[in-house]
Parts: sequence; structure tokens; C-alpha cells
Amino acid sequence: MTLPARGWSIDRRKALVVAILCLIGFAAMVWLVESGRSDAFDRIGLLFWREGAGLVPKGPPKLLEAVRDVTALGGILLRNLFALGAVAALLFLRLRREAILLAATVALGWAVDGGIKALVGRPRPEIVPHLTEAAGASFPSGHSFNSAVVYIAIALAFATLSARQTVRFTIIGTAIALSLVIAWSRVWLGVHFPSDVIAGWLGGAGWAFLSAAVLARPAQIAADS
Repeated sequence: MTLPARGWSIDRRKALVVAILCLIGFAAMVWLVESGRSDAFDRIGLLFWREGAGLVPKGPPKLLEAVRDVTALGGILLRNLFALGAVAALLFLRLRREAILLAATVALGWAVDGGIKALVGRPRPEIVPHLTEAAGASFPSGHSFNSAVVYIAIALAFATLSARQTVRFTIIGTAIALSLVIAWSRVWLGVHFPSDVIAGWLGGAGWAFLSAAVLARPAQIAADS
């Protein structure tokens, strides 16, 4: 069997620029939340598209089921299964650098998210009913942060297989869109403030691109050894 060769390697300077922009946005959200300046925005965002005395989202029951399915893609079980499957596939393709980079990005990202949650300690919203189970601190959204980390990092790893820019953009763009939809689902289900998911997504995307910029060389050294 002929294994595919790398067709592309991410420009680490461009990845660093994207990471810095995302992390600046994340820092801005932290400031807004800690200073109380996000309160009005969060309330409007949670109440948008809701109706009735129960403040439930508009739409048929099947829509609620679909949103719960979407949010499950960012849960601990499914996202880690996808990450493990991606690492196994990369090792099978003998892309050891990409496999090590992906594993390190996901593991360290999970630790970073947990540390920030512990530091901020924001309680979950009580403005609207929770339409799915949720535990732990609210800021940043773990689903938003970790789904951005996992799916964008997977996309960056597999984008190396194509020399065509359109294919790479499609893979990475799909991962970004998927992680954004997962983030949106957390607000729709009432378990996070809008600022939680914005910060979570910016932080997760920033971490994925930062890892691509600064961990690629250590991952290559580890793969060669």
C-alpha cells in the first residue's frame, strides 16, 4: 500500500497571528465578564428566540432533539473518541508528527480550560431553564473551548495530506463551522451565557492555532526519536 505524503505544512507565523488575535478576543471577554459589562448582552442573548412563561426556545420538539445531538459532539465522550480515532488514523498513515501534535494539543487544551474555569468560577445562568444536563463552572464553555481545540486541530492535521488550497480551506472551514454550531447550542439549551461560548470558542481556536505554531517542532523531534 502506498501511503499519502504530506502535501502541505502550516505557516507557523500565520498560525501564530491567528492565535494571537483569538487570544486577544478571549482576554477581552474575560475583562467584560469580570467587570460586569457583559451582563446586558448575556441576558439579551439568552432570552432571544424564547417565548411563553417557560421561556423555552421557539420551534418543534424535534429541533430540541437535534440541538441536543449537536451539543453531544462537543461532550467529553464523543469529542475524545473522535480525537483518539484521528490520532490512530494519523499513526496508521505514518504521520507521527501530526499524531503527537494532535494528542498534545488536545490534552494540554483540556488542562488549560479546566484551569481557567477554576480561576473564574462563574456560576451557570439561571435566567432560563436548562434543557440538558450541565455541571461545573460556566466560564468559559468547556464544550465550546474543547470542541474548537479538537476539531480544528484534527482539521489542521489532516489538511497536511492535500497540496490543494481549496481542499485545505474546506477541511479547516468545516471544522470551524462545526465548533461554532456546538458553541451556539450551549446558549440555545440555556446552560451557558453567550459570553461563555464566545470566550470558549476564541480560547479553543486560539489554543489550536498556537499549538500548531509552537508545538510542531517539538512534535517533530519526538516523532524522529
